[in-house]
Amino acid sequence: MDFFRVRRTIPFMRYAVPANILSVSLFVLAVVFLAVRGLNLSIEFTGGTVMEIAYPQAADLPKIRQTVVDMGYSDAQVQNFGTSRDVLIRLPIREGATTAQVSEEVMVALREADASVERRRVEFVGPQVGKELAEDGALALLFVIIGIMLYLAARFEWKFSIAAIAANLHDVVIILGFFAAFQWEFSLSVLAAVLAILGYSVNESVVIFDRIRENFRKMRKASTIEVIDNAITRTMSRTIITHGSTQIFVLSMLFFGGPTLYYFALALTIGILFGIYSSIFVGSATAMWLGVKREDLVKPVKKKEDEEPELP
Repeated sequence: MDFFRVRRTIPFMRYAVPANILSVSLFVLAVVFLAVRGLNLSIEFTGGTVMEIAYPQAADLPKIRQTVVDMGYSDAQVQNFGTSRDVLIRLPIREGATTAQVSEEVMVALREADASVERRRVEFVGPQVGKELAEDGALALLFVIIGIMLYLAARFEWKFSIAAIAANLHDVVIILGFFAAFQWEFSLSVLAAVLAILGYSVNESVVIFDRIRENFRKMRKASTIEVIDNAITRTMSRTIITHGSTQIFVLSMLFFGGPTLYYFALALTIGILFGIYSSIFVGSATAMWLGVKREDLVKPVKKKEDEEPELP
């Protein structure tokens, strides 16, 4: 369904060179921030104290969060756990304090605000567990990338496989670069958002690549650049509808989801915006630079040998 049908082919590849220069610059800048500043890992990766508390009525999360922040735990995570009355608090490691001491200090401060609070459990998450989570997350990213390459190489052609991976790595590294540059907290939920963006971005690339293959069959006299420009233009309506509706939902999480969903939604917002850009100016442009042509996607029809004429 085309609500935003574009009738004239937009010459996207005319701007491929300046767009690629911008992409390379952003990519290098993101790598520099990752190398120099690194990611601000949450306690799920670095270790810390996990507390589960309960209230007889719905918990006031902003008040609880402010109480914990006032104690010096600015990186603490406070969220509902199961019901609106149950709260999970994650606290980073504090030098010279044991888990028991940290939990007792927090409980004293919370009871001053509301004497009805009840402590359910206290656990310590060691750095070793966080290291395993980080390694598992890196392996998950690696396996997803390998799977995408194999899928696209089997469905299309190896040049499209490389182009799609270039676009996906572009999106992932830039998301991580934003989190490193501004020292936003990188948690398991953000890692989940990055993995989601990988699938989201490759889906957009596959749609465009499929149109390119279709155009090579139909537009036999057109050049490769004209074929790619027409393919991207034909997907514009779908891109506006799909990405627009998804972005509206993600922005609602970003602005109204609270601190728990904030960085998850922020990673998705950045990923969706750059996913559109990379599918056009990184993925498609890379396929063009690699020299994709009609013969790569459309197998020539073999002419049958002339049969001997039948005798009357």
